[in-house]
Amino acid sequence: MAILGPIESSTTRRRFLQAAGASAAVLAAGCEMTSTQAVDDQPNVVVIVVDNLRADYTFGDLAKTPTMDALAREGLSFTRCYPEAMPTVPARKSIFSGQRGFPFRNWRDYSGLIESPGWEPLDSVPDTFTSTLRRAGYWTGLVTDNPFLAFSKPYRRFRNSFDHVAVRGGQVAGLSGGVPERAIRHWLPRTLDNPKTRLRIQRYLANGIYNPKEEGLWAERVFRDGLKAIDLAEVNKPFALVVDTFEPHEPWTPPRKYIDMYGDPDYRGPEPGMIRYNPVENYLSDAEADVLIPRMKALYAAEVTMTDYWLGVFMDRLVDRDLERDTMFVLVSDHGVFLGEHGFTGKSSEMLFPELIHVPLIVVDPKRRRAGEKSTYFATTHDIGPTVLSIAGVEAPGRMDGVDLSSLFDGNQPSPRSYAYGGYKNSFFLRTDRWALSGINEPAEFKLYDLKSDPGETRNLAGRNPRKARQLYEIVKRNAGGELPYYEGLPHSTPRKA
Repeated sequence: MAILGPIESSTTRRRFLQAAGASAAVLAAGCEMTSTQAVDDQPNVVVIVVDNLRADYTFGDLAKTPTMDALAREGLSFTRCYPEAMPTVPARKSIFSGQRGFPFRNWRDYSGLIESPGWEPLDSVPDTFTSTLRRAGYWTGLVTDNPFLAFSKPYRRFRNSFDHVAVRGGQVAGLSGGVPERAIRHWLPRTLDNPKTRLRIQRYLANGIYNPKEEGLWAERVFRDGLKAIDLAEVNKPFALVVDTFEPHEPWTPPRKYIDMYGDPDYRGPEPGMIRYNPVENYLSDAEADVLIPRMKALYAAEVTMTDYWLGVFMDRLVDRDLERDTMFVLVSDHGVFLGEHGFTGKSSEMLFPELIHVPLIVVDPKRRRAGEKSTYFATTHDIGPTVLSIAGVEAPGRMDGVDLSSLFDGNQPSPRSYAYGGYKNSFFLRTDRWALSGINEPAEFKLYDLKSDPGETRNLAGRNPRKARQLYEIVKRNAGGELPYYEGLPHSTPRKA
């Protein structure tokens, strides 16, 4: 298989990017978009879920994402999207169910999932947006390498609700042998090496059949499974296809050609392919941080660009089959990741800053209404189900309590939202135009930031302005139906300073 570079392209590889550019030009000229096939009353649906994808690496210039940029030119970008429930499984639960999951009341531990509030099966698989579309006559497909959606017992009924399922294993479990020590040492600097990180990188490399090219890496595998799913979907229109890629979640092992787009091309040291969920000062000296933190950022950006490339290969197949003009698209993530910001790496329920909780959301209307525009509406993950169903012309189940964002395509406004709120584990957040508040559900301490005077959220004002912190906290409680649950016995998400 010939591997194309991240900037190089063949005629086929350029098709979606060119199509998106043509759409933007037509709309800019004020013309009605036409299609090779008329958009009927039941458009196809494609939902792309990209794990660990930060909004500033999608909408900003921190990573090259030509395919996602093309989707943004075709659709409406929501620049203030905050998942109402995090991380991995809670976010997907709200995406598929169209229901708020936070504040995770009556949670208990489920075998096969992580022992953390919100990690639980769907309340009603028949009421997911995909099951609802299937009852309405849609062919449905799921392609994923998310280890929990793909293999956990609590999500077996969910997997069985699709016409077609393609899953990839080995992200966090599976094989661990056959990886030479030099490969482990290349992706795991000694200062990051411990039994947990070593086993994770060892399994990742073993199951990914590691090599310096892209064959066998996870984004390539998932989107190639997506190509096969398109072949099935094409003869079963209308279709609803969900492609859920775990990349760019760490470990990060991208080919060097991608890394050199962001890092020093002369660098020859070990690569921090695994990170610790920890304050940086707990495990890196100042000298080590000066080298490894920029390298982490380069690896992450490289993974984002590589994922975007394979998303482009997937999108090109839709263009080749003349399907993209009859299809609505959604691109969303579940959460981001810290890369040294606020002195932290990884994820933490007690560090609810934008690097973690601000994600991209792009909705492409099949008629390309509002193409290339941006919305500052406080969107969230449980809005996706009602929005997809509305655009498909299918009535949403009564259980769904998310907002139908498609009213924006008609020139109307959705239900008013003057803030975003949600949570992660035993913690909560609330964000308004002016304020950002977060804290533990059993409120011992708050973090309060004035976004007008401190957009970088560096000065905690909760001690100086406890009245404002309490006022905002009461908004969260009122929306959540009372006191927030706090589950004893769970370890703190943020390890304390050494």
